[in-house]
Amino acid sequence: MEVATSLSIFFFAALLEIGGGYLVWKWLRIDKRKIFGVIGGLILFSYGIVMTLQPAEFGKVYATYGGIFVVSSI
Repeated sequence: MEVATSLSIFFFAALLEIGGGYLVWKWLRIDKRKIFGVIGGLILFSYGIVMTLQPAEFGKVYATYGGIFVVSSI
């Protein structure tokens, strides 16, 4: 059960990080509407909180998340 929980948190965190980063990028580079930056910042803040919910040891969690982030961003 712990593995399923960790994987779910990984994928959710990857979506938050990629989505929040994209909205901030869109605000700065394309659209320049402040709402994109605000929403992107809130999503990135949520990403930071979600990553603390991992039940496993930090070092292993961070290394595994790096791999999942790379796969998610492709």
